[in-house]
Amino acid sequence: MAENDERRQTLTDRQGVPVLTYLQGVREGHPWADLAEVVGRDPVDTIVSGMSGWAVSGSVELGEHLLRRGARVMRHAHEMRRDLVGCPPPTDWSSRVLGEGLLAVPCDRDADAVFPAWRAAFPAAHPDHHRGSDEEALNELLKPMLAGSVLGPVLPCSALVVDETDRAGAILTDRDGQPWIADVFRRPEACYKGLGADLLRRVLGVAAADGLAEVSLAVSDANPARRVYEKLGFQVTDTSLTVVVP
Repeated sequence: MAENDERRQTLTDRQGVPVLTYLQGVREGHPWADLAEVVGRDPVDTIVSGMSGWAVSGSVELGEHLLRRGARVMRHAHEMRRDLVGCPPPTDWSSRVLGEGLLAVPCDRDADAVFPAWRAAFPAAHPDHHRGSDEEALNELLKPMLAGSVLGPVLPCSALVVDETDRAGAILTDRDGQPWIADVFRRPEACYKGLGADLLRRVLGVAAADGLAEVSLAVSDANPARRVYEKLGFQVTDTSLTVVVP
């Protein structure tokens, strides 16, 4: 049984006792309990009996308990945070040159135009590759992200890098009041190596100039981009597991 608690949902056991709160969404076609927090007695039996087929994102401990009950891992990720006040970005980051013929433009283009570069950035060997079809990836991931229906409204400091077509992007959203880097991507050709980091520097500089105090993100455990984020001043604040309940 689930019942509303303002913006969060509350999962209760058979006796009506709250055991879990979460933000409800959709992830890769699964109903999604995001930012799940245990609030009472052990919720595992209630989750397994009442949320079959759901994706649940929460602590490593909760995920491991669900794995022992037959769940499968969807994502092992680290949340990272960049302080923009105590450690402000260098002033020249907001005007970072991105490469010959490349321009930074607002992130207001149609998802169909952005899709080729975004999809190419996460090939089959990438830990964040979407295994579904292109149509599913576009309609279930990118379109909702750009529409603000998954991780919150897109913030003005977001940007795309373009020449005759889109080459890279950094999408920042307002995730329940927390500035959140929903995605950073670039085309994988060697000539664009380093473009994602340069774009992120530019976006962080603009975010600081816009008055944002901090920016957070989640990076998959196997994603080498974590080292880039660390070099840009991000620090790990939490680790979570997203699992699919059997």
